[in-house]
Amino acid sequence: MLMNRVETALVNSPPRRWLQRYETRLLVELGGRTPGAQVAEIGCGPGYGTRLILDRFGAARVDAVDLDPAMITRAQRRLRRHAGRARLAQGSATDLRSAFRSFDGGQDASYDAVFDFAIIHHIPNWRDALAEIARVLTPGGRFYFDEVTATALARPSYRLLLDHPTEDRFTAGEFLAELPRHGLVVGERWRTRIGGDYLLGVATRDTD
Repeated sequence: MLMNRVETALVNSPPRRWLQRYETRLLVELGGRTPGAQVAEIGCGPGYGTRLILDRFGAARVDAVDLDPAMITRAQRRLRRHAGRARLAQGSATDLRSAFRSFDGGQDASYDAVFDFAIIHHIPNWRDALAEIARVLTPGGRFYFDEVTATALARPSYRLLLDHPTEDRFTAGEFLAELPRHGLVVGERWRTRIGGDYLLGVATRDTD
């Protein structure tokens, strides 16, 4: 689901960039860095998170997807100095093989890590997105997530200003409970913020 104008402006704002730096520090504490890793990012937006994955997490390469072609254009501009290390594509997080077909990405067990900087709550069939993330992760690969829960989405400010799917939204507990159904093991590597409005964590793809 595409973001409306208000959320698009927020995503492209300096406060959002500051918040992503904070989220990055917490995700590193929970799951460590990814030096030399082949990484996928869903919902890359204007590419600021992609740059953090390369610079702060130390990934060797990021294949990033976004549903909005305008965001891909913004990300391409931001990531010019990372030419060759960031490959961008317009498409759906629920079908990475199709989204990345131009460079043969999104294959089974092809990424050491997948990053979600607050995009899965925009996806109506969010369980399909988790299944797709599990599919492309290598055994032992890590899923870094930073999500907005149904608790936040029910608040008047979210309902009045922002557009999100209205059915089948997840609480922090429901999101965490869904992860092992896709072979993603989170254990105690998760945290909530602001009364459960926001959920951050790192899950590992099981090796069975």
